[in-house]
Amino acid sequence: MINKAVVIGAGYGGIASALRLKAKGYDVVIVDQREKLSGRAQQFNKEGFIFDAGPTVVTAPFLFEELFSLFDKKMKDYINLVPVEPWYRFVYPDGSHFDYGGTIEDTLARIAEIEPEDQAGYRSLLAQSEAIFNVGFTQLSDKPFHKFSTMIAQVPALIRLKCYRTVWQTVCAHLKNDKLRQAFSIQPLLVGGNPFATTSIYSLIHYLERKWGVHFAMGGTGALVEGLAELMKEQGIEIKLNTKVNDLSIHNNRITEVHTNTGTLSCDKLVSNIDPKYLYRNLIPKKNQTISAKVKTKHAKLSMGLYVLYFGTTKQYPDIVHHTIWLGKRYKALLSDIFDKKVLADDFSLYLHRPTATDPSMAPDGCDSFYVLAPVPNNLSGIDWAEQEKDYGDRIIKALEQTIMPELSSYIVHRFAKTPNDFEQDYSSVEGSGFSIAPTFQQSAWFRFHNKAEGPENLYLCGAGTHPGAGLPGVLSSAKVVDQLIPKIQK
Repeated sequence: MINKAVVIGAGYGGIASALRLKAKGYDVVIVDQREKLSGRAQQFNKEGFIFDAGPTVVTAPFLFEELFSLFDKKMKDYINLVPVEPWYRFVYPDGSHFDYGGTIEDTLARIAEIEPEDQAGYRSLLAQSEAIFNVGFTQLSDKPFHKFSTMIAQVPALIRLKCYRTVWQTVCAHLKNDKLRQAFSIQPLLVGGNPFATTSIYSLIHYLERKWGVHFAMGGTGALVEGLAELMKEQGIEIKLNTKVNDLSIHNNRITEVHTNTGTLSCDKLVSNIDPKYLYRNLIPKKNQTISAKVKTKHAKLSMGLYVLYFGTTKQYPDIVHHTIWLGKRYKALLSDIFDKKVLADDFSLYLHRPTATDPSMAPDGCDSFYVLAPVPNNLSGIDWAEQEKDYGDRIIKALEQTIMPELSSYIVHRFAKTPNDFEQDYSSVEGSGFSIAPTFQQSAWFRFHNKAEGPENLYLCGAGTHPGAGLPGVLSSAKVVDQLIPKIQK
């Protein structure tokens, strides 16, 4: 019986694929080079300070619920997801802020405080976001795009929805105020895209958040992984950690064996959750690649890199909400430095995560845990992070201290950081990109790496670098695409 499936990479996309394959009757092994499950969603514990390393914003929770329902289980028995409000607080250089989230009425009231005329603009933006959502998410996010005819069939709808425009252009068509334009165009950065270059398909995020809200797993996003790990173990999925794939045996254009540092695994179906560029560069011989795979591997543009600073504080900052977007004085010019010029600017914009605002157990009593994420150039920049890391972190702390977190430096404990170098080393992320392939219009759907691999016939791809893209909804949806492509075991 042909039923042995191997999944490489135990991030959310790989975990979801493993569970879906198990539900189809396959004997599943999932392997990862790290010592823990979860890929980029690692979690660190420093004397009671718990830090989520990766994703912190949970939207479209039904995608997690689906994985448990495959086995007639309830997610609530494994994971405690709670809503977060506000969803985000945007802090501006002049000291003002904009709280986004809650009801539409709440949002309109906050908008009116900044620009009353933009209330109608927000309604029209949300209406367009819903229209894009109804196509881009509902119809396309979990559909395979390895056939060009599938792409061609969607072109009229994409043109009608003006998806050739960027997120920034779309937002500007509805909103007049520059502060609000920034707030409602920042979302592509959460999936690796420049708002001035990312297709407006990603404007669907506005409606997606409105439809299901923004959530957090009590215990951190690591608790999501633990719940899924428990489910995998219950279902008999074999988990092999500290296991790096070195080579693949390919015969008659089929992968038959996966060779790792811990031994060899036989393979009937192989699902890769690793960076597609890394996969095609290092594991798939060129003779087993299609021309399109070779072109994408060579030319596909990568997302930016990430600098992530983690620290605990021995005092609490109750005025800091769960998700804060701290905006610098420059917006478009800073993004150009990061994405186009690939230089490390003197200034920055930041995402500040305070999980203790929702779950106090993520730090000792009377303390807070934080991480600060700064978009930075990927490693094509040539930045020497060994030299720059500490100074860059010092500048971030100083900026927060001078604005929203008084005396911060006096209360910091357990400070450490992750740079693009760490992403490249720990996650096999090509050039240290934070989100694999950049989400431009020319790198979406059929133009992205295919879920049905452009190579060996029994190879499938999930994760951030393939369709539909990065972010938790994206990688979980990529597993649904793989699910459609792989047949159920007939008993």
